[in-house]
Amino acid sequence: MTSIGIFVFDGAEELDFVGPWEVLAMWAQQWPDDDVSVFTVSQTEGVVEAAKGMRILADHTWETAPAMDVLVYPGGRGTRGQVGDETIRAWVRGIADGGALMTSVCTGSLVYADAGLLDGRPATTHWLALDLLAGLGADVEVRPDDRWVDDGPVITASGVSAGIDMALTSWRASVPRNGPARCGAPSSTTPRRRSRPDLLGPLALTCRATCPHGVANWSVRKETGT
Repeated sequence: MTSIGIFVFDGAEELDFVGPWEVLAMWAQQWPDDDVSVFTVSQTEGVVEAAKGMRILADHTWETAPAMDVLVYPGGRGTRGQVGDETIRAWVRGIADGGALMTSVCTGSLVYADAGLLDGRPATTHWLALDLLAGLGADVEVRPDDRWVDDGPVITASGVSAGIDMALTSWRASVPRNGPARCGAPSSTTPRRRSRPDLLGPLALTCRATCPHGVANWSVRKETGT
């Protein structure tokens, strides 16, 4: 089973976690034979309130969550108090040390940088937080013009809707399979091939670029392998 955890917390930006959830939950539901589990996880029990007031009761807490193959860490104003929090640092490092693919959206990358996960790596974040990212960790190579940055075990996406693009393109394109061409979405980073789960399973994507930094007119189809 591929286990995908989406972290939710007070002040998380809704689209940062709902966008990837939509993509990944569709995969899990439409192709159950791929044995994918997607769930939300919060630090403790109880309802969390996101940045715009959405209230979420997570599927798991840190204590009850199964081992994760992928962690999606959203951004939002709630990340401000997490930077410098040793409890958050330890949890994030522990998930990474367990071999999970660490992904972030928006200012979620600030938490990763604060935990040392981006030391010596290229990364991005929301454009208003680029200077903050540069000041965290050690030798983080800030990519201000990239919508997402795929650096093997860590993928960072810029603001809000970029998390959807990251889920639809970067994860799939990183591990090519036999079959149709993946996606021609523009990105100034070249995804590296690495040993990790084929994160979008049978989904093949075609898209048409409509501007230098965005993707629209998505179509998703079942891969035939021919």
